[in-house]
Amino acid sequence: MRILIIGSLSDELGKATKIVLARGACVDHAETNGYAIKKICSSGDYKFIICSVRENITDLIKALKQERIAIPVIACGPEDPAIAADAIANGAEDYIPLPPDPDIIAAFLQDASSEKTIFHTVDPVMKKLLKQVDKIAVSGASVLVTGESGTGKEIIARYIYLNSKRATGPFIALNCAALPETLVESELFGHERGAFSGATARRVGRFEAANHGTLLLDEISEMDVRLQAKLLRAIQEREIDRLGGNTPVSVDVRIIATSNRDLPAEIKAQKFREDLYFRLNVVSIRIPPLRDRVMDIPYLANHFCLYYSKINAIPQKTISESAMEKLKQYKWPGNVRELENTVHRAVVVSSNDIIDVDCFDLPDAQSEKHSQEHSLSSWVGYRMDEVEQALIIETLSHTDGNRTQAASILGISIRALRNKLREYAGQGVAVPPPYQSLTEI
Repeated sequence: MRILIIGSLSDELGKATKIVLARGACVDHAETNGYAIKKICSSGDYKFIICSVRENITDLIKALKQERIAIPVIACGPEDPAIAADAIANGAEDYIPLPPDPDIIAAFLQDASSEKTIFHTVDPVMKKLLKQVDKIAVSGASVLVTGESGTGKEIIARYIYLNSKRATGPFIALNCAALPETLVESELFGHERGAFSGATARRVGRFEAANHGTLLLDEISEMDVRLQAKLLRAIQEREIDRLGGNTPVSVDVRIIATSNRDLPAEIKAQKFREDLYFRLNVVSIRIPPLRDRVMDIPYLANHFCLYYSKINAIPQKTISESAMEKLKQYKWPGNVRELENTVHRAVVVSSNDIIDVDCFDLPDAQSEKHSQEHSLSSWVGYRMDEVEQALIIETLSHTDGNRTQAASILGISIRALRNKLREYAGQGVAVPPPYQSLTEI
């Protein structure tokens, strides 16, 4: 695990650095934010940053965002609540008081090294699948993980990585759906200074950052076909070309790709390259939707109930038998992510220790069918674009703003959904704000 420390090591920050080193972490140091950004751009695999409050936290966070780098920043300084609150308000994730307490620093290191890799399940179908995953993990082959949104594809990818021969190397992820198409190439392959407007320094891409480790290409079906050709070459030749660069860079990376789409159908529609599909699909894993592993529903519901009771600092709550039966009857189009959000909301709104049926706003089969029939007839006379807009906004409201879950329910790509929402916002339509899930399974 590599950590970057920013600031002068001549005082208490130096003692904190010694504690971090004694705990087995690899430490890099930068005196200023400017040098820190250069180190991050040329390395790219730090677990987190410890930054002295004598440096400008706001400028550091702003520079990281400008470079599209997501690394947690932990501020450190005097044991003063006002200074700590100010650092967190300026973008730091947490605060370490100085002089440093070895136990506190050990806790941060433990949190950073704890990967979310527990795939919670009791269903026989999933247990059988996980046995296959164990065999796949040690093989070293490229893996294609498919399944509906919210089923846990990224967690399976991390599980494969940690149980592979590359577990000591980096695990680098790129969500192909989360970035504009114009930025994906730079994120994958990196760029040289001056390669394009705004490229003020050399930046290593995800391939280089994942060297001797594993690269996760999440939702790869969202990648533009033209960029797929460059990705195929990188996988075949084991070398990449930085944007604006003249010399190929050798890389040794295991690829794990995920998709919530039917890739053979995408190939027929000429939206995905067949040769790239065969290169990625050396080993394939399909994660079944939650509705096909019903035994997991009560198990996961109880897990989330306990978790959200704990993080909301409220007495532990339980789900009643009648409410649990309702959860088991529901089809969960958004899968585990939708179940998580639903239980979270129920834990918060319930005023009793027992969460009953009325806290779960889920339609039963008959009422859902009646509602659909009524809704269809009520839209007669409206234009198609008006119906589409209402459906998208209503689905997004149902998912509490969760874009990925809404796209899954609607059967469209996350990029298509975002384009629609951007269009609606430009027309003055009230779009539900994004919701960030607090945990994954």
